[in-house]
Amino acid sequence: MGNASYGRETFTRSDAFFTDRITADGRDGWPVEAGRYRLVVSLACPWASRALVSRRLLGLEDALSLAVADPIQDDNSWRFTLDPGGRDPLLGIRYLSEAYDARAKEYPGGVSVPAVVDVPSGRLVTNDFQRITLDFATEWSALHRQGAPDLYPEPWRAEIDAVMADIYQDVNNGVYQAGFATNQSEYEEAYRALFRRLDQVSARLAERRYLVGDHITEADIRLFTTLVRFDAVYHGHFKCNRSKLTEDPVLWAYARDLFQTPGFGDTVDFDHIKRHYYLVHSGINPTGIVPAGPDPSGWLTPHHREELPGRPFGDGTAPRPAPGP
Repeated sequence: MGNASYGRETFTRSDAFFTDRITADGRDGWPVEAGRYRLVVSLACPWASRALVSRRLLGLEDALSLAVADPIQDDNSWRFTLDPGGRDPLLGIRYLSEAYDARAKEYPGGVSVPAVVDVPSGRLVTNDFQRITLDFATEWSALHRQGAPDLYPEPWRAEIDAVMADIYQDVNNGVYQAGFATNQSEYEEAYRALFRRLDQVSARLAERRYLVGDHITEADIRLFTTLVRFDAVYHGHFKCNRSKLTEDPVLWAYARDLFQTPGFGDTVDFDHIKRHYYLVHSGINPTGIVPAGPDPSGWLTPHHREELPGRPFGDGTAPRPAPGP
């Protein structure tokens, strides 16, 4: 997942170490080019899930190939054991760390997803989880599908950035700060900040369909990837248990609205999510028992958010149906 360290007294998420950008003009040495790059994700990781949703909404599937890592890591981190022979079929590697090593033998911060790898050289380009999707929305526009939504509209960017910053601090990262806290005060501080922010977001969404503007933006993608994991892992596993997502009528309806929008729910895999969190975080869950619930069928129930102003894709259209298994 996004780089993180779990210190004795506090949880910190480090900045990405490889921050080269893939741009239309190639100014960092990596020009946007169809078929050249491979996006490596884990379906368990909320940071990687942002990239999955963005790739689907923008129609970048043919331009940017996808590698899915096993949700269960070993000592070498993310591995390609879901693929025949345990190797990524395009990169030919067993571990994502091999692409990191091809870029730089010694680097801080560990091996994280999402990551974008240059296929011809096998070298990692970027693991900048905060920037990757913004560049998909802006720098990759020449390769967007016809009818792709504008996920980062220039007139709204200041507001989107402000909303995302608050959500990142208290919600996206806040659940981890609570879950990996090593003392009571640290945990309670993160817990209070999380639910204070969720209450504010709920109030914001009570009479508007989306966080900013009248259609889906990057801000909605970033909130969704935490909300969709909330009851399955964060409520119990990370002790974020003041209330469940399903107990907030506004946030639950908002999350279902997005889940039922093409490009969101069809990128979610609750099995990968639960097995990763409950099996990899052995310090929190030493028994290794993976909960059988919650029942995911509620995600497909009516939400009635379509009665609010706004359309999912603005003047654009829905992405093509997701490919089958």
